[in-house]
Parts: sequence; C-alpha cells; structure tokens
Amino acid sequence: MSDGAQAVNYAADGGSSRRRGEPGKGEKVADWADSRLGLYTVAKANLRKVFPDHWSFMLGEICLYSFLILILTGVYLTLFFEASSAEVVYDGSYVPLQGITMTRAYESTLHISFDVRGGLLIRQIHHWAALVFVTGMLVHMMRVFFTGAFRKPREVNWLFGWTLLFLGILTGLTGYSLPDDLLSGTGVRFADGAILSIPIVGTYISFFLFGGEFPGHDIIARFFPIHVLLLPGIMLGLVVAHLILVFFHKHTQYPGPGRDQKSVVGMPFMPVYMAKAGGFFFLVFGVLAVMGGIASINPVWAFGPYRPDLVTTGAQPDWYLGFSEGLIRVMPGWEINAWGHTLALGVLIPFSLFPLILLAIGLYPFIEAWITGDKREHHILDRPRNAPVRTGLGVAWLVLYGVLLVGGGNDIVATHLHLSINAITWFVRVAVFVAPVLAFMVTKRICLGLQLGDRDKVLHGRETGTIKRLPHGEYVEVHEPLDQAQLFTLTQHEQEQPYAIGPLVDHNGVRRPVTAAQRVRARLARAMFGQDTHVPKPTPEEYRELTGGSGHSGGHGH
Repeated sequence: MSDGAQAVNYAADGGSSRRRGEPGKGEKVADWADSRLGLYTVAKANLRKVFPDHWSFMLGEICLYSFLILILTGVYLTLFFEASSAEVVYDGSYVPLQGITMTRAYESTLHISFDVRGGLLIRQIHHWAALVFVTGMLVHMMRVFFTGAFRKPREVNWLFGWTLLFLGILTGLTGYSLPDDLLSGTGVRFADGAILSIPIVGTYISFFLFGGEFPGHDIIARFFPIHVLLLPGIMLGLVVAHLILVFFHKHTQYPGPGRDQKSVVGMPFMPVYMAKAGGFFFLVFGVLAVMGGIASINPVWAFGPYRPDLVTTGAQPDWYLGFSEGLIRVMPGWEINAWGHTLALGVLIPFSLFPLILLAIGLYPFIEAWITGDKREHHILDRPRNAPVRTGLGVAWLVLYGVLLVGGGNDIVATHLHLSINAITWFVRVAVFVAPVLAFMVTKRICLGLQLGDRDKVLHGRETGTIKRLPHGEYVEVHEPLDQAQLFTLTQHEQEQPYAIGPLVDHNGVRRPVTAAQRVRARLARAMFGQDTHVPKPTPEEYRELTGGSGHSGGHGH
C-alpha cells in the first residue's frame, strides 16, 4: 500500500492510531468514575425510568426552575449588596434622593438598581422568581391535594413540600426586608408588632431579634445570612430529598387504560423527559426575564429610606403574606388588661391562627389515612369529582385565603373601587365564616353533579347534538357509545364503604367497648365517604341491560 493510501486510511480512521476495540478517552473517564462512584448502576436503574405525561406535572417543575433562578440571581445580587445599618448620606446617580440620610443597605440597593450593569433587571427577575416560586408551590400542592397524590407512600414527601412552602414564605419576608426602604421597614414593623403580642416572651424575642428597641441596628445584618445561607440551604436539601423520593416512589398518574398500581405509562427519563425539562427550564427563565424587563416591581427609590415615624401609602405585603395580614386587619381590637399587663388578643389570635391553619394542611394526609384506615399504596390519582368532601375542603381553604387577601388589602380595595373601608372590613369579617362554608357546599354539589353526568355518559353514551325523529313523531338526541378506554377511565375509581364501628353488642350479648376516638373516626368517615358523598357507579348488570348484553354496537337515541 502506498504512503498516500496509508495517510488516507489514517485520516479516515479519525486521525487516531489506537487499535480497534480500545476504549476512547470518554469511555476511560466514564470507567474511572464508575469504578469509584458506581454511576453506571445508578444510571441504568434511573435514566430509563418512565414518567407519565400530563400538563399539571409541570407545576412542580416551575417551582424547581424558579428556585434555581432565585439562586443564580441571588448570587449576583450578593456581590453588590451591603447588609449594613450604618448611616450614610446618599450621593449616587438618582438625583431625587441625593443628600438624604440612609443606611448602606438602602444605598447599595439603589446602586444595584441604577449603577450596576444589569442590576435592576436581575433584581426584578429575582423578585418575580420569588413570587412565581411561592405561587407555583401553592398551586402544585393544591394539585397534589385535589388528586389525592399525598396518600401512602408519599406522606413524607407532602411534608417536605409543605415545609418548602412555609420556608419560602419566611425567605420572602426576610428578602424584601433587606433593602431597608420605607415599604420593607413597614413590613418588619408589622412583624415586630405581631411578635410583641406573644404573652410573657414577646418582648424578649423582639429585643433578641432587633438587638434592642425597634428598629435597632442589627436586624439587616441578621436577616442577610438567614436569607442567603440558612433558609436557602435548608430548602436546597429539602428539594433534593423531595426529588429523590419522587424517583424512589413511582410517579403518580391519572387513571386511564393500561395504568394501574403496578405499571406506569409515559416517556423515559432519558432522553425524552430530560429534553422536555431542559426546554421548559429555558422557557420559564425567558418568561421571568421578560417580566423582569417590562414589569416594574418593588421600586425602592419611589418609597425612600425607612424611618420609624413614617408609613408608606398603600403599604402591602407580597400576596403570600396577605393571608396573615388580612387576619390581623379585620380582627376586632380586643384587649385584656390584668395585673398591670395587656394581652392584645386582636393581634395574638390571628397571629396564632396563621401557623395553625398551615399546620392543619401539613397534617391532612395523616388525618385522612386515620379516618379511612387505608394502608395500601396509591399510585393512581383520584379525579377530584370522585372525592367531593376533600375537593370541597380544598376549595373552602382557597376561598378563605382569597377573602383574607381582600382584608389584607382593604385600603387598596377601598381607594381603587371607591368603597368604604369599614364596609370592606365588615364584609371580610362575615365572609371569613360564611364564604368557606358556602364554597364547600357548592363544590360538593358540583362534584356530585359531575359524578351523575359520568354515570349517565357510561350508561347512555356521549351526546352528539344530532336530533332524530322517531316513527311515532317523538324527537330524540342520538348518543354515541363510549369506547372501552373512556369507559375504564370513568369507572375505575373505588367506592368502598366507610369505616364503621359495627354492632355495639356481640353475639353473646356482651357490650363492646368503644372509645371516643373510634366514635369520632366513624362520624368523620361517614361525613367524608358516606352514601351522600358519591353517586353509585353503574354496575355491569345495568350496563348490559341498556346495551343488550354485547356492549354498544352503534349510536342510539333516547
């Protein structure tokens, strides 16, 4: 063979002189890592894991991507922010505030907004990402709640998500308090007032946090490491644990053909799901970047530096804290004076209700499991209509949240809608008790109506809108039969009898001991899963009777 032919063959072989069968550099690196970390076994077991496909599963991804964006933008902002309460005289580029005394924290926030390249954009992306993060967590948890995805074996993962939501609210509070503008300072003052309402220890806690009398000189320096290190670190660990449990447990899926408690219908994690997830991350990042670029949020220069003797007009918290502020704003100013001390019930009661309501949400999976006594694993989601009481409770809580959000912004609602603030406050006071009950009752009736519609659809088919005249002159609508997949989806749910105490006397005439817990459990079981909470599914006999015993063979009218 000529030298020229050898050169051609050498080039065609990729310019490599290695023998056939020798591993390449990439393979060597992979083998080196696998021999030390065992990556191949982990990857083989998980990269081909099947994930079901449904748009609502993207809600959790929005939370994850918003959290990653918060970390990225937060690192950038940390490079320029000074968490100091030392006072300086502003001499920056924003002319209206020149010559004004302010803290270094506020001055550095103005510097980020007006002098750092891209600083204002990053600030606004960070703030919008925080709002989307908490919103996404709430909506994601509501999806999990309404579909029963919190049941065994996912109760611990529900607690992880609940803790993330609670920590997200605390992180938001510490975050928007850092700039030390008049709005954030008003929010911190509100929090201090709530802390002072705690009997006996409230004053000590306040002095400990602020390093003395409010506002003190330490609160910004203390909030900073909590906001950028402590809370994000805990949340990052919870996110990782949450994702590990999602991988460890099979992903929940909506009912449908081929889906049961042991099989999952969907796409493999690699490469399909990862490709979609990567694209969705950049989509979320792009939307947040557009929001940060065109929608102004928290313009601290418009409020000015914080002064304890001033309050901003229309001061409002971020929406996720409007719940707690609404409780306090609409609560009557009740006080108890005894032995030289004042107990501010008008602040203490709503301040206590906020964590108690959140605690009830966190414990709900365990309460429902105790009521049902169901110890099986559940990987198929409920259709919300098939659990009317649970769905009604979720809607009632959301309505309560919305009512209290109106109460938290009663001054804004009054000025924008030209209403009396007293009328709004009294409306909220009444609606707090009435609206959730009405929402529960209406939601339950809607769910039962939808169940009745499903039963009718199974037995009689789908309405086509085609009107047919019978020989004797009657007009009927032609119904189209459902296929087997639709029939399965509408009838796969279980309708078991709720827990009951049973006969109080055994066959020997001896009275059985019944505890108070058993009585409470039986009553709750009847209320949540009794006969009035569901429409009986069509039986096979009813179906065969209407379809002639051989299933639907064509359209029919009735």
